[in-house]
Amino acid sequence: MKKILLGLALASGCLMAADGADIFKKCIACHGAKGERVAPGSKGNVTIAGMDKARLVEQLKGYAAGTADNGGAKAIMYANMKNFKLTDADIEAVADYISQLPAVK
Repeated sequence: MKKILLGLALASGCLMAADGADIFKKCIACHGAKGERVAPGSKGNVTIAGMDKARLVEQLKGYAAGTADNGGAKAIMYANMKNFKLTDADIEAVADYISQLPAVK
């Protein structure tokens, strides 16, 4: 019986794994469907498509903590991260997804 319960717990954990593409749908309004848009208030004409995953994770965690500052409209990202309530697994998944999008040239 314990093995069955453990198996069910592991299987349900796999089914509930974070889906970066699904999470990214929350970001499309500002960043574009493929991360190709410069977000409103952003500085330096930077898009996120193809950005390094580690940098994305660092930035997203910083916005969630209210400490990241790229010189733009950081208040929007602070509010979004608070409202989205992303877990570390969600952040990893969405950063992985964004890092694999084709970079804008």
